[in-house]
Amino acid sequence: MGQIFHIRETDSTSNYLKELLSRTEVEEGTIVFADFQTAGKGQRGNSWESEAKKNLLFSIVFYPDTVRAGEQFVISQIVSLAVVKFLEKYTDDITIKWPNDIYWKEKKICGILIENTLNGDKIIESVCGIGININQTEYVSNAPNPVSLSQITGEEYDLSVLLGEVGQAFSLYYDYIRSGKEKTVEEEYKSFLFRRQGYYWYDDGEKNFQAYIKDIKPNGLLVLETDTGEERSFAFKEVRYVL
Repeated sequence: MGQIFHIRETDSTSNYLKELLSRTEVEEGTIVFADFQTAGKGQRGNSWESEAKKNLLFSIVFYPDTVRAGEQFVISQIVSLAVVKFLEKYTDDITIKWPNDIYWKEKKICGILIENTLNGDKIIESVCGIGININQTEYVSNAPNPVSLSQITGEEYDLSVLLGEVGQAFSLYYDYIRSGKEKTVEEEYKSFLFRRQGYYWYDDGEKNFQAYIKDIKPNGLLVLETDTGEERSFAFKEVRYVL
């Protein structure tokens, strides 16, 4: 992979990396790792709470120019799987809550935000921001269900060692799409889905309903089958899990 830039503080590692990309050529796989983010970004416009020097807060850049715009969900899949593979070394019960939150049991251990730059129907740049809760044990925000690796295992971890390990996992899964193994990625992603078996409650913005996960389409659509037998498909932000 590329270089690692370790910085003390930034508003967000993704902003720092994008600014770096605007000024100079950056090697693919370059990582920006911060001790603290003042404005870490999460999905749906949320912020990401993180105590200084306690967690893995980093962004990585890829140039997946073989991936078409309509297939960009595969980037989300490989990033999610890389984090799962890394965490599985330390604990069981790690899953992916569609599209790319990483959970331990019913609690969130990692958030991911992917920003793709397109040129026509090709992805020319993908900046992936990742926040993994590692050594933090107290949370002051109103986030409903955070958990850290330290809370799960009772151990404290060397962040620089873990960053190297998760970087290796990224290399592994990025090579999958470079070598045309998208189907393998899709199937492995599905096998790690949060609540992948059984009926659970969902909210479509109008009402709650019970359904099970029937499929995830290559474009990222979540296909649910309700308890009345109706098949419904949702894009990101069109439905949410009732936790």
